[in-house]
Amino acid sequence: MNVKDFDYELPEELIAQDPLDDRSSSRLMTLDKHTGAVGHKIFRDIVEDLIPGDCLVINNTKVIPARLFGVKEDTGAMIEVLLLKRKENNIWETLVKPGKKAKAGTVLSFGDGLLKGTVVEVVEEGNRLIQFSYDGIFEEILDELGQMPLPPYITHPLKDKNRYQTVYAKYDGSAAAPTAGLHFTKELLEEIKAKGVEIASVTLHVGLGTFRPVKVENVQDHHMHSEFFRIEPEEAEKINRAKEGGHRVISVGTTSCRTLESAADENGHIDAKSGWTEIFIYPGYTFKCIDALITNFHLPQSTLLMLVSALAGREHVLAAYEEAVKERYRFFSFGDAMYIG
Repeated sequence: MNVKDFDYELPEELIAQDPLDDRSSSRLMTLDKHTGAVGHKIFRDIVEDLIPGDCLVINNTKVIPARLFGVKEDTGAMIEVLLLKRKENNIWETLVKPGKKAKAGTVLSFGDGLLKGTVVEVVEEGNRLIQFSYDGIFEEILDELGQMPLPPYITHPLKDKNRYQTVYAKYDGSAAAPTAGLHFTKELLEEIKAKGVEIASVTLHVGLGTFRPVKVENVQDHHMHSEFFRIEPEEAEKINRAKEGGHRVISVGTTSCRTLESAADENGHIDAKSGWTEIFIYPGYTFKCIDALITNFHLPQSTLLMLVSALAGREHVLAAYEEAVKERYRFFSFGDAMYIG
């Protein structure tokens, strides 16, 4: 399976640069995974596609302001650090620009010394392990100094940090937002509950591995970076109750999907657990737990587009994307949504 099989033409002006004022007013394309039939509506009308007894699964991770700008203490040269994964003893795996100047032993300073970091090791793909030192609470310092880690295709400044968070974000740890969830408002979630739909929460801290380009020609040769996930017992129970009752499990986003598929047994039963997942879902994969998916429009040749194609079929998905381009849908993180069922 060649990575070029997942390419499509996207005019640059269709890449959404700013979130809409009303989260739930984005457009929603519906895609029948069996027939490829496409429909068009507004996101808040997703309620019409949900059936009492369905279980909607959301990812309650919270994006941390993971982008830090500082200087090298010895030269004063500017440096950018992106926090990827918390290790132990205040050590984080990070992405550093420019990386060549950040050798082991390099000391970095942020916010006039409010936060300092020492590069302790260079690891795979040139990432750096940095040990931070500070007085006070790390999260509070990060909130003061850090910026939201918007994807590189978004060039407009973000006016409100909360617009790169879901309304149900709870647990700090993500380097990127689970963007399918950005369309939900608290009012819409209440409307969904009132219809008799169960809402279950899982946690997957999104790493940049999800968004890394596939650099190999053969899709099967691509390796996903590990991401931490957790499913609490009462949430697993909600999901299992729906499955056992013959109802649908609908994943909000590829991150919720990857969490459920990582935790499910062959019968789609979910055990409460936590751990690390490197699951890579592409066509040929047999889904064990999820029946439907709410997602955004993804980058050409991306692992996310491959996951969606595994659920609905590559031909159906690429035809739907062609339709979305023709209908001037907004693409990527701040863009419109797709419901695949």
